[in-house]
Amino acid sequence: RPVLPNKVFEESINTHTYLYHNRMKYSAIVSLIVSGAAAFSPAPAANSQSKLVLADSKADLTALADAANPVVKYYDPLSLADADFWGQGTDATIGFLRHAEIKHSRVAMAAFVGYCVQSNYHFPWAQTLAGAPHPAVALGPEAQWDATPANAKWQILTVIGLLEIWDECGGGGSMPHYMRGRQPGKYPTFENFRNEVHFVLDLYDPFGLFKNMKDEQKERRLVMEINNGRLAMLGIFGFLSADKVEGSVPLLKGIAKQYDGDIMAPFSADFTLFGS
Repeated sequence: RPVLPNKVFEESINTHTYLYHNRMKYSAIVSLIVSGAAAFSPAPAANSQSKLVLADSKADLTALADAANPVVKYYDPLSLADADFWGQGTDATIGFLRHAEIKHSRVAMAAFVGYCVQSNYHFPWAQTLAGAPHPAVALGPEAQWDATPANAKWQILTVIGLLEIWDECGGGGSMPHYMRGRQPGKYPTFENFRNEVHFVLDLYDPFGLFKNMKDEQKERRLVMEINNGRLAMLGIFGFLSADKVEGSVPLLKGIAKQYDGDIMAPFSADFTLFGS
């Protein structure tokens, strides 16, 4: 049997060790996603014995609406709370709608704050590895997005997509789907990812500052989040409307920066996922 020199032997061992650890890392990621696939399984039949208790029923939705706005109270002109999306039942439908509203509210709050920051502050560091600076404040947020390199846009959208997958699979199976009993709006932790892949902070309360918060305070903050999110959705669309259609929002006259592009195009006016 031939004897390998020490250097060659060490390189061979290191190569095999590297491949092994990377294979284990990728396997862990796949297993976390697959383990959460049960969230997409069909709902149990009506006559089956299920112990799942959904976070929201129509009565809970009505009580929450009254707390969020005592003047308007419960308002559902389209009767969405009585709908049955994909044959999953009304409770599952309410869970879907509540989760969607909270998610859009959080995105709108981030967008509103981001719009204000981008309109007044220019990041001093380079935007690309080539050293290109961030787009100028004078352009306005919409034009700044247009001026952002396509690779950077794909990175942003990819991260958003991965966060969506983690939400849909319940954090690798650590919690049920929001149509199967999870509290709407509750984003799963990255505990499974930390244990199996590498360390990463949670999106909510990454430093554990609110882990001992009382239930009454949590409910009060939830109502505040809903109201702030609804206001933020109106606010960000107000900014976009004022920038696109001059004079459409009188309160923003003199503040809005006119934009001639297509706000609804993610990359450019002629963008298509399937090529030209």
